[in-house]
Amino acid sequence: MSYMNPSMGSGSRTARRALEFGRTYVVRPKGKHQATIIWLHGLGDNGSSSSQLLESLSTPNIKWICPTAPTRPVAMLGGFPCTAWFDAGELSDDTTDDLEGLEASVAHIANLLSTEPADVKLGIGGFSMGAATALYSATCFAQGKYGNGNPYPVNLRAVIGLSGWLPGSRNVRNKIEGSHEAVRCAASLPILLCHGKCDEVVPYRYGERAYHVLSSAGFRNLQFKAYDGRHKMVVVRISRTPFFPATDFYPGSIS
Repeated sequence: MSYMNPSMGSGSRTARRALEFGRTYVVRPKGKHQATIIWLHGLGDNGSSSSQLLESLSTPNIKWICPTAPTRPVAMLGGFPCTAWFDAGELSDDTTDDLEGLEASVAHIANLLSTEPADVKLGIGGFSMGAATALYSATCFAQGKYGNGNPYPVNLRAVIGLSGWLPGSRNVRNKIEGSHEAVRCAASLPILLCHGKCDEVVPYRYGERAYHVLSSAGFRNLQFKAYDGRHKMVVVRISRTPFFPATDFYPGSIS
């Protein structure tokens, strides 16, 4: 499946309606519950496949929540309906045609995290379009609000973006630099980006650009890991950070 298909129009913007999110799957920690991470699947996938993958990881203190995106017509697929966190006519890190859909997904994700225990660290991660949604969530957290001005309710402690891009990257730096509190929040948030050098779906340059934009906007606790691979599952090693223990992690999904 390619993200480079030309836009052919989408029904999701011609007939606005409330889209229902699919089923949410949970992988519960086998040890003491210290962190909860929302994991966001890629275009056309679902929370079930993500949960099956995460079940196999050695992360005994992490609870994984794997929601399923709404089914909607997607312009880059010629209007064909599939699960997607937002609509997009083309792959772009400058803007998105469906800011309303993106922010609805980001709000749904934040609401899932808002019910977690107060002493548990919270994070968001994703693959491909899920990574794009996770990175947009990071910018909302730093600003303390969504694009519509409503407050962002969750104290994020980590974000993971695998084989993705940063929607709305053109405006991120100005939005962060305009607030001392946003600068502080951006500097404190650990973000891990991973991208395959031979990615044929989301080209490697989009991962690099996301890294450079976030870095220039003041996200200081930022790692970028490149690997020799395509748009699929690989294994990397997460460095020890205040959020993550050293553990094998699979930055990918079955696509």
